[in-house]
Amino acid sequence: MMEKTWRWFGKKDKITLQMLRQIGVEGIVTALHDVPNGEIWTVEAINDLKSYIESYGLRWSVVESLPVCEAIKYAGTEREQLIENYKVSLANLGKCGVKTVCYNFMPVIDWIRTDLHYPWPDGTSSLYYDRIRFAYFDIRILEREGAEKDYTEEELQKVAELDKVITDAEKDALIDTIIVKTQGFVNGNIKEGDKNPVSIFKRLLTLYKDIDRDALRENMRYFLSAIMPVCEEYGINMCVHPDDPPFQVLGLPRIVTNESDIEWFLNAVDNPHNGLTFCAGS
Repeated sequence: MMEKTWRWFGKKDKITLQMLRQIGVEGIVTALHDVPNGEIWTVEAINDLKSYIESYGLRWSVVESLPVCEAIKYAGTEREQLIENYKVSLANLGKCGVKTVCYNFMPVIDWIRTDLHYPWPDGTSSLYYDRIRFAYFDIRILEREGAEKDYTEEELQKVAELDKVITDAEKDALIDTIIVKTQGFVNGNIKEGDKNPVSIFKRLLTLYKDIDRDALRENMRYFLSAIMPVCEEYGINMCVHPDDPPFQVLGLPRIVTNESDIEWFLNAVDNPHNGLTFCAGS
């Protein structure tokens, strides 16, 4: 059975549950956005949001996302405790009857867009990824070592041309969109109001300097193997979000980009609760 669901960003979202009910939405895709990454989602907090959603005649259908902390991805010293906390949160979701979890295993940077309100000729707007503006961010703003090697000569020429006309306001908008608005909200690594987000972001990148695709794959396998017993006990389906966009960025390994990647992680932890999110965006 298909269910009409909608991504809702909590009680502070400008789009209200009443609006969603009005347009025929049945299920809600959301998370406990106020809980810091790595902390346990309590039964009380889960049930509070679940009851609020149900008071509008809707259902909390999918968790997106119960964040996987960076230290789990790069196998930091806090990994074991963070995985234990994750398992408790999963169990609490299961006890409350919320049993589908969309998560991602993208290092540092989640979904990437260079514009959150790109205008189209018909008067509508959408999220947008501009390859050249992202390359500009990578090379000229982030100043990542060796970044030029990831782009073609044609792309580098367009970056040079953009550098002649781009304004300081546009540069600030790129930083705000790529680092703060998306990463700060989704991953919690950076918050609104943090000073010098570029420096914070660059420090996060250094955490992965010794992590290649094979190492990241092993860390994903380790994480999934650890949580599967809880998923089995409570009937929770873990659905990894494909890398978005589905290719390597910023010198970071990405491991859910194509058919062979998907085949690998499904076979690495062969369990019916280990699955894939079919994201129309990526």
